[in-house]
Amino acid sequence: MEIEFLGTGAGSPGKFRNVTSTALRLLDERNSVWLFDVGEATQHQILRTTLKPRKIDKIFITHLHGDHIFGLPGLLSSRSFQGGDAPLTIYGPKGIRDFVEVSLRVSETKLSYKIRYQELTTDGLVFEDAKFRVYAQHLDHRIECFGYRIEEKDHPGELQVEQLQAAKIPSGPVYGQLKAGKTVTLPDGRVINGTDFLGPAQPGRIVAILGDTRQTPNAEKLAINADVLVHESTFAKGESKLARSYYHSTNIQAAELAKRMHVKQLLLNHISARYTGKMAAELQHQARDVFKQTRVVKDFDEIEVPFEKLTKEGTPS
Repeated sequence: MEIEFLGTGAGSPGKFRNVTSTALRLLDERNSVWLFDVGEATQHQILRTTLKPRKIDKIFITHLHGDHIFGLPGLLSSRSFQGGDAPLTIYGPKGIRDFVEVSLRVSETKLSYKIRYQELTTDGLVFEDAKFRVYAQHLDHRIECFGYRIEEKDHPGELQVEQLQAAKIPSGPVYGQLKAGKTVTLPDGRVINGTDFLGPAQPGRIVAILGDTRQTPNAEKLAINADVLVHESTFAKGESKLARSYYHSTNIQAAELAKRMHVKQLLLNHISARYTGKMAAELQHQARDVFKQTRVVKDFDEIEVPFEKLTKEGTPS
């Protein structure tokens, strides 16, 4: 699992930062990519990465401001041209379907795949499969806005081969069945429960990706115990009143949230064009005074989301 930032700027494209788009690369986990927001020229940014548009099967939109959605029509069209024929699902506030369908209809764009829409009106679970759950929560922005919490389900523990050998259980296809936690009957009549030979489960990873927001209790629900929190940082230390009046957050507010909610790593994005070079670095320094594991990301940064290390007893190390 990796997070790749396709755009980290706020409001309008800048010389060094494009507007918001974040890719969650789940190629090993489910051979797909999920996008969170699709700002203008996102497809141009993708050309500078190894991402394949046909791998994108879910798009999560936080809100309908232009710097978060203006790249959608072009990306959807290019996905069709580049061999994408599998269905794609778009999640977002009410109105996202109208925006996409009007854009495609007026431009007479025909897609080679079906788009499914899930317009969100309430908080809670919006997607679940065998490996992941995704939750949405309303945030506090000028228009309806959501944040998303992606929870990976726990991975089964490793098969304890030494214990199997000590029990004189012969190797072969039976090991695969036991690793899956199945109960098998051996040729000698013994009934073996696979769960008895599995190590502790590996906790799944949690990623929280927030849209534009003032501070709100719902952000705590999204961020709690997250391995990675992606949070906007439109304003800097000492600008909390300004941030509130524009329905945004400061770097310090994001850092305080991360510390309070026991986040492991904070990634600050949605950086105003006012902050370049040393000023952007200062945003990071200020936030690290509150929460050390903070990083101000830039376009094309790739961040791996590691598994939590466990002791032999299965507790966090």
